Amino acid sequence: MGAGHAGLAASHFLTERSLDHVVLERGEVANSWRRERWPSLRLLTPNWLSRLPGHHYDGPEPDGYMTMAEVTEFIERFAKVSRAPVRTGTEVTRVRRIDDGYQVMTSNGEIRCRALVIASGACNRPTVPELAAAVPESVEQLTPFSYRDPAQLADGGVLVVGASATGVQLAAELRRSGRPVTISVGEQARMPRTYRGRDVLWWMVASGIWDQRYDEVDDLDRARRLPSPQLVGTPERTTLDLNVLTAMGVEPVGRLAAIRDGTALFSGGLRNVFALADLKLARLLTTFDEWADDEADAPERFAPTQVPASARLQLDLRRGEIRTIIWATGFRPDYGWLDVPVLDPKGRLRHDGGVVDSPGMYALGLPVLRRRKSTFIHGIEDDARDVTNHLAHHLDGMVE
Repeated sequence: MGAGHAGLAASHFLTERSLDHVVLERGEVANSWRRERWPSLRLLTPNWLSRLPGHHYDGPEPDGYMTMAEVTEFIERFAKVSRAPVRTGTEVTRVRRIDDGYQVMTSNGEIRCRALVIASGACNRPTVPELAAAVPESVEQLTPFSYRDPAQLADGGVLVVGASATGVQLAAELRRSGRPVTISVGEQARMPRTYRGRDVLWWMVASGIWDQRYDEVDDLDRARRLPSPQLVGTPERTTLDLNVLTAMGVEPVGRLAAIRDGTALFSGGLRNVFALADLKLARLLTTFDEWADDEADAPERFAPTQVPASARLQLDLRRGEIRTIIWATGFRPDYGWLDVPVLDPKGRLRHDGGVVDSPGMYALGLPVLRRRKSTFIHGIEDDARDVTNHLAHHLDGMVE
């Protein structure tokens, strides 16, 4: 299920094993990249890192970052080269367990299968907190799915809630358009674009951090909930963190804790939040330095995150200072069609490295599914190989 990079990678390995299968896609190939991203977004990973099984970036800018159109074309080309049996325009409406397999109801009829791979992604729906219901009607509310560009917003200030990769990128784009921007900051993962002369993600690969397996992670549940790093893909390979945003004129405030009588209330303690992010960054860079050979450029350290002299603790949303709120508060999968008891109390799939808690059901493309790199395009090959190996052994056992 899903004809993005995860579903197509699974199809590649199923084809290698001569296992009959079909890839169901509610829209078009690479639908989420095509329909659910704002136009100016670029991949966070450099082009040289863009690869799928037997397919890699071969363009003229290996150190660049793909646009959404280029990502779509890259995945479409992989689907054609691999001859994946994709059925587009086929929305899955219900899946339930039957006999020794599954009944899949779709907009184009029923399909029965012995095994099912859920590769519909981890970002099907934006996460919007319940307190959004208390926002005054005069303030427009958007998510990264509904945001396109600054021109669509009403004149006036913008409150961006969330300071992970999405939040900092949108805050920077909106500030460059001339708008007053306030960014509400909770837990964050600070990361420079380059370190010691190389893209920081080169270090993540070379040092082995991204290859760490899920069963080697100390706190797996926390690892799967970590915010995405504050990175942006630009031709200039620029760093985008809160120091950069502050220098641009973006105002940081604490985590949005409540909205009462039209007033947004922010938590205090930005100093502690910033100090924790700086500490985690320093530990990461130390890990890189311990791995690096003596010939690499000298170690670098970055200035601490600048703490405002007096951060605002509240903001009256009825006064017109803020005309738009963008909820950059994360994403979640959509399993509304799944009529199999495999979800935990928080609505997450119960799985062990992609092997779901129901015989013959599997998942791909979720955070730290089998490795820390699981959700990235380049990380899907190893996961898809492992998961389809398990699937093949499951089917062999059914035959026996």
